[in-house]
Amino acid sequence: MKKILVLNGPNLNLLGVREKSIYGSQDFLSYFEDLKKRFSTIQLEYFQSNSEGILIDKIHEVGFEYDGIVMNAGAYTHTSVAIGDAIAAVQTPVIEVHISNVYQREEFRHHSFLAKNCRGVICGFGLDSYRLGIEALLV
Repeated sequence: MKKILVLNGPNLNLLGVREKSIYGSQDFLSYFEDLKKRFSTIQLEYFQSNSEGILIDKIHEVGFEYDGIVMNAGAYTHTSVAIGDAIAAVQTPVIEVHISNVYQREEFRHHSFLAKNCRGVICGFGLDSYRLGIEALLV
């Protein structure tokens, strides 16, 4: 059975509460339950942290054993060389995802320190970006 980790960064624990006009009104845990039902033939796990080092530790922990990581690093996408380096250091492929279309937002969000080390980037499809990321890892 394939194992995929969905890994969320800072402030994504507030989905459904924060900036609903950008991120929608559904909380992530209920959406994740829908993902597990949809992809019942794979082992999906979820982890979220607001701390950069903890996210790096999680990438290191699963990065040689899992079949993929779908990662929304939140604002760390645009600031963290260290997370980009962690992705480069492991064997597990990573799909970078974003709920909003970062290219329609502030200019600083147009650059990712992760993308060059990821298999691909998906953005702008709301929470469905995660589903698309999982599907990309299954092909």
